[in-house]
Amino acid sequence: MAYLLTKSLHIVFVIAWMATVFYLPRILVNIVEAGAEPAVKARLELMGRRLYKFGHNMFGLAFIFGLVLWLYFHVTGGWLHAKIALVILMLAYFIWTGRLLKKSIAGGALPAPKTLRILNELPVLVLLAIVYLVVAKPF
Repeated sequence: MAYLLTKSLHIVFVIAWMATVFYLPRILVNIVEAGAEPAVKARLELMGRRLYKFGHNMFGLAFIFGLVLWLYFHVTGGWLHAKIALVILMLAYFIWTGRLLKKSIAGGALPAPKTLRILNELPVLVLLAIVYLVVAKPF
């Protein structure tokens, strides 16, 4: 029972974190497209800051429950190492988008909206690989 509850909580917090990973770049696109409308840009940057903080909290909780699964319930395997490597890649992406947000808040330029839209699609492929590793446990 404790294992299933822990695993369920890990999955819920991962889903919440992934929502921020997918949505933060969309906010960045809207910031770029807001152009010369300072009120809209300021509102989007506020939303982005709140979302980024929420994402950090969700990642932290997912990480804690993941550690419990690994250390207490002894979830192991080669697939887990590959999954962790991909999660680290996803975390780096999330931090990078957060830095773009901070750059925008400081008055810096962001990449073009088309570039941000393309970069927004990459986490989907990484997530697909992570889900496959967890479900199939190929090694």
